[in-house]
Amino acid sequence: MVKRNLKDSAYNDRRRECQEGVLKRMRHVNSENERVKKSVSLLKSFDFSSFGECMYESHRSLRDDYEVSCPELDLMVELARRIKGTLGARMTGAGFGGCTVNLVADEFIDKFKEKVFQGYKKETGISPEIYISTAEDGVNRIG
Repeated sequence: MVKRNLKDSAYNDRRRECQEGVLKRMRHVNSENERVKKSVSLLKSFDFSSFGECMYESHRSLRDDYEVSCPELDLMVELARRIKGTLGARMTGAGFGGCTVNLVADEFIDKFKEKVFQGYKKETGISPEIYISTAEDGVNRIG
C-alpha cells in the first residue's frame, strides 16, 4: 500500500482541482433547477424575452460550470444571439457537439436561418442543418 504524503503539493493541487470541478457541477445543477422553476413562471406569463435570457444563462452554465459545451456549440449560440428576433439559445442533447435550440420570433426565422448558416459555414467550413419546429400542447390521451 502506498501512503500519500498529504503535504505533497502535486497531490493537494489535484485534490483541490477535483473538488473545484465537483463544486462547479453542483453549482450548475442548482442554478439549472432554479432556472427551470423560473422558466415555468415566465412561460405561463408569456414573458418570452426573459425566458430567452434563462436559455442563454443555461448555456453559459453548461459551458462554464458543467463543461459539456464545445467551440462549435458556443459559436452557434453566439451567432444566434447577434440576430434580431432571437430571444434565447442554448446547447441541447449530450453536449460536445451536436445541437442548439433557439427561440426565434416568427417574423425573423428566415433571417435567422440565413445568418446562422452563413456565419457557421464561414467559421467552420461546415454547412449546418437547421430545423424549424413549433411548440405544441404535448402528449394527450385520445378518446
